[in-house]
Amino acid sequence: MIGTPPVLATNGPDDVGQGRLIPTLAWDQLAGSLWSWFGASPGQLASVLPNLHNFSSAPALL
Repeated sequence: MIGTPPVLATNGPDDVGQGRLIPTLAWDQLAGSLWSWFGASPGQLASVLPNLHNFSSAPALL
């Protein structure tokens, strides 16, 4: 598992209703971290992942 597990509580901070939870890690963040590690430039990332700028940071991958 990558990211922080969501809070599994009815009406909790990650609950948007009807059993749906907000993820704590976006695919764009994970892909951006991986592609940066493989040598993609910030310009390339912005082109391939247009939503990446919506997130404050990329996750640290070990």
